[in-house]
Amino acid sequence: MAFYHIIILALVQGITEFLPISSSGHLVLFHNLTGNGNVDLCWEQNRLLDVAVHVGTLLSVLVYFHKDILKMMGGMFSTQSEGFGLMKHLIVASIPVIILGFILQQFQFSFLCLLEVMAWMTLIFGIVLLIADRFEQSKTLEEMSLKNSLLIGLSQALALIPGVSRSGITMTSARFLGFSRVESARFSLLLSIVAISGAGVLSSYDLYESNNLELNQSIVIAVLLSFVAGWVSIMLMMKWLAKASFKPFAIYRIILGVFLLVGIYGGFFGG
Repeated sequence: MAFYHIIILALVQGITEFLPISSSGHLVLFHNLTGNGNVDLCWEQNRLLDVAVHVGTLLSVLVYFHKDILKMMGGMFSTQSEGFGLMKHLIVASIPVIILGFILQQFQFSFLCLLEVMAWMTLIFGIVLLIADRFEQSKTLEEMSLKNSLLIGLSQALALIPGVSRSGITMTSARFLGFSRVESARFSLLLSIVAISGAGVLSSYDLYESNNLELNQSIVIAVLLSFVAGWVSIMLMMKWLAKASFKPFAIYRIILGVFLLVGIYGGFFGG
């Protein structure tokens, strides 16, 4: 992969990972438009680089939410603390995606890499987000039940399909369950720590086996760039949600989904 492709890939991932617009869907689109969208490559070099930029965004969420993370670490010594409760909900919500993610890693279904799949998921779940955000909700994470966290976790498993958006579907689910926009985003971003870490662990052995120095150098660059872009993206989104809604993100998804589907069925894009 060309060096400038790696830079664009890292920036795309960093900007879109935490926004409810599907980072994986944009990565599939990027690979398709740059001629690297062959499904045989999807689970090889492209997949490793995609995981690398996910690691960069993982670091950005760890830095941004370091206070919550320290609170959860302290909660390990007190089961009655707020930190312990938050950690418990994150663990419960992470179980479904860990199980399904492991299964998909073993079978590596090629259809998940298709641009057509990403386009439909982008459109459908953009509409769902728009509907969910119409309700004025105000619940905080302190009011979350285990049932709430499990339902959000089940919805997160759907995000293994490119275009659904992990952050998008978890924020949407939280909104349907009555949580405020800021709290929905906060839980979704903290939940990404487990999901992204799991993806990195599953692919780290493949990276070691490849023994490709050029690929490893590319990964270092991708991690650094996606870290910076991810941190800025989180900061801007949280400030936006404190005073506005998810509507612009939902509309963007709907427009993008329609544009891609017209392009695919019109023969301009490969499906």
